[in-house]
Amino acid sequence: MIARLLTGAALAALAVGTTAVGTAHAQQGKVSGDVIKIGVLNDRSGLYADLGGEGSVVAVRMAVEEMGGKVLGKSIEVIAADHQNKPDIGSNISREWIDRDGVDVIVDVPNSGVALAVQEVTREKKKVFLAEGPATSRLTGDACSPTGVHWAYDTRALAVGTGRAMVQEGGKSWFFLTADYAFGHQLEADTAAEVKKAGGTIKGSVRAPLNTADFSSFLLQAQSSGADVIGLANAGGDTITSIKQASEFGLMQGGKQKLAGLLIFLSDVHALGLQVSQDLVLTTGFYWDMDNEKRAWSEKYKAKTGKMPTMVQAGSYSAVRHYLKAIEAAGTDDGPAVVAKMKEMPVNDMFAKNGKILANGRMVHDMYLARVKKPSESKGPWDYYEIIRTIPGDEAFASIAESGCKLTQ
Repeated sequence: MIARLLTGAALAALAVGTTAVGTAHAQQGKVSGDVIKIGVLNDRSGLYADLGGEGSVVAVRMAVEEMGGKVLGKSIEVIAADHQNKPDIGSNISREWIDRDGVDVIVDVPNSGVALAVQEVTREKKKVFLAEGPATSRLTGDACSPTGVHWAYDTRALAVGTGRAMVQEGGKSWFFLTADYAFGHQLEADTAAEVKKAGGTIKGSVRAPLNTADFSSFLLQAQSSGADVIGLANAGGDTITSIKQASEFGLMQGGKQKLAGLLIFLSDVHALGLQVSQDLVLTTGFYWDMDNEKRAWSEKYKAKTGKMPTMVQAGSYSAVRHYLKAIEAAGTDDGPAVVAKMKEMPVNDMFAKNGKILANGRMVHDMYLARVKKPSESKGPWDYYEIIRTIPGDEAFASIAESGCKLTQ
């Protein structure tokens, strides 16, 4: 079935060909198949489509266009496919892309279960994996890969940001409502560790299937726990639905319990509206309205999509831009050689300043603790966040020693 998904008209419908723009790079080098092929693999139709989806493809194309459509004198092509949030489909697409279509790098891949499967394929094939969409810190921990780079955020950074902040504000006891797959489990574990480190306690947790339509029974269990904070260890459509239903139940109206969205994207706040999402505390690696450089890039992105970018979409641009510059510097698109060069080069673009890629593949950059504005505080469309503080990258992300990555031992 997977072969049929990605052959003939189906692949043509998903493929996004990118042609040369401006002056091409004249330098020649060793490029497999005489083309650099980028595969954007993500959820294009489900609960994570808004935070990545076609928007990530647009962001990748923007990075390609910025490079003039060529590197080392060779054309760059971009194709895309939907992994349907299923690890076996993601793994099979990755193998077909690499073995049959000559894909050099796989990009995005929200859904940690799918990302872990894709990382195994790219490790085996010695191809590059640029992970912007998935959250699990395992990608640079026990499941780290010599050709894998984790870009925008991870569960450890989210836990350090939102988890620690909520405890400091008096949320000492926690109950988790957790997405029942790799991402949710890791986010709960990392946040629980930070809560305990900050002096808090864990009262329990309940796990909900991916793409749950009715959270009422899970929310009632959370409410009956009496915990100060209900931590939502989910994302995308699940976060939107659980917050909406918590609001409908009047869960926080008494003021005794607070809701902590441990992974909230700009697209989620847009879907919820400020009336529902106001005062939520969140951790993000990117916000469009922080400085002139971010605003200028985001306005270009918005002109193409009608929306402001999420940190996953902005991260996809940043990671691919750095990857292409590393090919240029290395003189080859060989996976291990390119990743080695990526680790040598600092990351300096509108997404991150003086970012660094550790030996385990973790791109370390500043993260930001934010509060969602009240409707009366917003000055217009997409003006949703107040940045509370900057979390230095070395504080947000695990060190190599803490990560447990065996590549570095």
